Order: sequence, then C-alpha cells, then structure tokens
Amino acid sequence: MSKEKTDLQVFQEIVQDLTELVFGTPITEPMVKPKRARTKGRYKADDKSTKDFNEAWVGGKAPKRRKKNVKKK
Repeated sequence: MSKEKTDLQVFQEIVQDLTELVFGTPITEPMVKPKRARTKGRYKADDKSTKDFNEAWVGGKAPKRRKKNVKKK
C-alpha cells in the first residue's frame, strides 16, 4: 500500500517553496492568531527583565497595535 500525497499537500509544498524563493526564509510556523498566555485561567504578566521575550503572549511576541481612527472636529 503506497502513500501518495494529496492535492492539498502538493499545493502546500509548492506555496512553501515559492515563499522561500521570494522572501528567502523558510516558513517554520503557519500564521496563527496571537494568544495571551494564562496560568490557571488568569492572564500571565510580562517579565520586564527579559527584553527580547514577552511572557504574556504564547510564542513570546506581542501583536502590533492597531492605529485608532481619530476624527477631527
């Protein structure tokens, strides 16, 4: 019994190869929505002593803030 790749798997490999070719870096993790880190249901705080890692977010990186629309009077 041979295991052949499905059309979806072939497509995903092609997209990954093209992304590596265009951007020069391989995709290691698919795009996921940022998620807050929790401990027993409560949000976890960021440790300010570690400048390059944010413990408050899963994955260690906080999402970028959105710009607010400001209406002029």
